[in-house]
Amino acid sequence: MKVTEIRGHHVGFVPDPAIGNARTMIRRRDFLLLEIVTDTGMRGWGEVFSSPDAAAALIRHRYAPAVLGQSPARYRAIWERLAANQGYDRRGPSMMAISAIDMALCDLAAQERGISVSALLGGGLRERVFSYGSGPFITEASDPYGHYAAEVEAALKLGYRAIKPRAGVSPRADGEMLAAMRRQVGPEIGLMVDINQAYSARAAIDAAKRMEASDLLWIEEPVEPEDIPGYAAVASAVTTAVAGGEALASIAAFRDFLAAGTMSILQPDLTVCGGYTGFMRIAALAAAYDLPIMPHVFGTIVNHQAALQVAALLPPRRGGGPAPYPYVEADISTNPLLALQGAVKPNADGTLTIPDLPGTGLDLDADRLEPWRRESWICR
Repeated sequence: MKVTEIRGHHVGFVPDPAIGNARTMIRRRDFLLLEIVTDTGMRGWGEVFSSPDAAAALIRHRYAPAVLGQSPARYRAIWERLAANQGYDRRGPSMMAISAIDMALCDLAAQERGISVSALLGGGLRERVFSYGSGPFITEASDPYGHYAAEVEAALKLGYRAIKPRAGVSPRADGEMLAAMRRQVGPEIGLMVDINQAYSARAAIDAAKRMEASDLLWIEEPVEPEDIPGYAAVASAVTTAVAGGEALASIAAFRDFLAAGTMSILQPDLTVCGGYTGFMRIAALAAAYDLPIMPHVFGTIVNHQAALQVAALLPPRRGGGPAPYPYVEADISTNPLLALQGAVKPNADGTLTIPDLPGTGLDLDADRLEPWRRESWICR
C-alpha cells in the first residue's frame, strides 16, 4: 500500500452565540482535516485545529514529497524524516503539520492490518475511558457565568460525571461560580476548571485559593503557555493540581516544564504535539516523572476518535476524582464537526467506548464535509 494523494479540507463554522473564555471570544472555529489516500482506496484522517492555514502550506510545499509514494506502515520513519526538516519552526505550525500527517498515516497503517490504532501501537489497556464535559463557556452576556447552571444540568442529564467550565473573569467571580456549581452537582461529580492562559501568576494564585473549597481535580492553563516561572509559582502556592500542555508542540518543551516542577497533569494535543508518535514520546517522559497524562481534544470528530485510541494506551493514575485517569475531553458546545458520526454521548457510567475497529474507527466521507468546507486542495 502506497500513498497516492494528500487532500486538505479547510472546514469551519460560526458558533451562535459566540463562545469564549477569559482570553478571547470564539466567533469562528476553523480546522484543517487532512485526508491521505492510498493506491488501495483506503483513506486515513488527521487534523489541525490551531494554525490550520499555516500547517496546510507546510504540508503542500514542504512535506508532501516525503509522504507521497511511501507506505503508511513506515509512519515512524516518515515522522523522523519530517521532523528533521522542520528548520527553526520546532514548536509551531511545522509540528502541527507533522501531527496531521502522522495521525492519518497511523490510521492507514492500522486499517491495512485490520486492527485499531491502539492495537497498532501496542494494545489498549481498557475498552472504555472516562469522559468529562468541556464547558460551559463564557459568553458576552452581562453575567458571563449566568447561563452555567442550566448548561451544567444539561451535561449531567447527558451522563457526564465530570465538568470543566471556563473561568478567569476575576478571582472573586471564579470562586463564587465554582462554589455555586459544587452546590449544584453535589460531592460525587468531578469538577475542574480551565482558565485558558488568561491570568498573571498572582491572579491565578488568588483565583485558585478562592476555588479551593470547591474540591477541584485540576486548574488548567492558569497562565501563558510559555511562562515556566509563572507555572512554577502557581504550582508551589496552591494545593490543587495544575494541568497544561495543549499548546506545547515538542518533547523538549514538556521536558523544560517538568524539570521546573510546574505541572501535575500533562495534556498534549495530538494535533499539536506530533500526532500519535509525538504523543507517545511525551507519555514516556510523563512516566519518568510518574505523572498522569491525557489527551487534550477540542476539535472535530477526527481528533476525538484519535484521542480515544491514545487514551486506551495510557496507564491508570489515581487523581482523586470519580474514576482513575486518563479522562477524555468532550466538547459540550454545539459543534457539528464533532457530531459527524452522531452526537457524542457517554455511557451510563460516564465513560466513552473506545472503538475496536480498523484504524480509528472513523467512517468519514469527504462529501459529508461540504456544508462546512471553504477550500480543498490535492497533492499528487
